[in-house]
Amino acid sequence: MSAVSPRRSVAEARATRTAILERGVAIASVEGLERLTIGRLAVELGMSKSGVLGHFGSKEVLQLEVVDEAAAVFTREVADRAAGAEHGFPRLLALSGAWVSYLERGVFPGGCFFTAAGVEFDDRPGRVRDAVAALTGVWEGDLRRQARLAVEAGDLPADTDPDQVVFELLGATFALNHALRLHGDSSALPRARRVMARVLGHELPR
Repeated sequence: MSAVSPRRSVAEARATRTAILERGVAIASVEGLERLTIGRLAVELGMSKSGVLGHFGSKEVLQLEVVDEAAAVFTREVADRAAGAEHGFPRLLALSGAWVSYLERGVFPGGCFFTAAGVEFDDRPGRVRDAVAALTGVWEGDLRRQARLAVEAGDLPADTDPDQVVFELLGATFALNHALRLHGDSSALPRARRVMARVLGHELPR
């Protein structure tokens, strides 16, 4: 019997880990991170519990890895789509447009992963809450920075408060996610775009 190549073994382990995380993100986006268990993933992926556990070691580590995987998806589907836009107002517009598109396209089966995770863990101290807060803080910080650069460049009025801009953009996307997921209300899409256009003084790109 020929020995299995170490390189092949590593590739297979990575592929298995990726499959676990992708399924974990899908489950957590719909049902919450607390419903994400080693046993549930083992059953759905046709693996043993020890096989899943061997990749993570504990439920909390699994949850943290799933949060990181969701962040990578969000980065690819939102931030990276605006990467070609110049910093400041063009980047802020591009990020806002990509943000709405991400919700419209239903990138996660349960809507915005971080909105759901934030609601689930906002009053629950611990590593998972800290991870969700840190990652959403990075996103909001980038929006704030682009708004500040837009003010400095004169693309937004001099008395514009970047914190208020981010607050209102967040409010529009939270409301959009709620309308789409809870009510199936697609008319919320143009409403959200109009709200964000008023905040930014410019129509969003599509």
